[in-house]
Amino acid sequence: MVIRRGFLRWLFPAAVVLPIWLVVGWAVYGSGGWTTLGLLITIPSNFLALLVIALMVQARPSVRAERAVSWLDVGVIGLWHLLIVAAGFYGSSAVLFGVLALVAAVAAFWTSLWQLVTDGAKRMQATMAEYERLAGQGPADAPGKPPSDDGDGDVFIIHESRD
Repeated sequence: MVIRRGFLRWLFPAAVVLPIWLVVGWAVYGSGGWTTLGLLITIPSNFLALLVIALMVQARPSVRAERAVSWLDVGVIGLWHLLIVAAGFYGSSAVLFGVLALVAAVAAFWTSLWQLVTDGAKRMQATMAEYERLAGQGPADAPGKPPSDDGDGDVFIIHESRD
């Protein structure tokens, strides 16, 4: 539970820290001019993708209730973050790590969306079940009160008028 809670706290700072790491890695480990052009595209897109997925994870009712992400989030999003860090070293395999990070980003988006929809559906089913339970239990059916209909089908209307 500690790992899952810590990972939840890491999601929003990661949206800022990981794109900055790509710039720092570029400055430290150096790379060519094409990498500079790539950074102009990669940094904002990484920021937006990390932020959108963090918001999708935070929007889930189970995450808000437990204050922890699921183990699937830790695995998929954690792998994505590690691939971004590995790509920031700009070694001979930086392109491979970049492509793998892109694939992991797509996987993280779809798993987060799937969990958000299924979690919301479970919450809606529980709400509807509670609504139906309460709807079947009207005020006349409350314990200690006589029923409003005795089942004989007779209806009496009493009309009083005063002069």
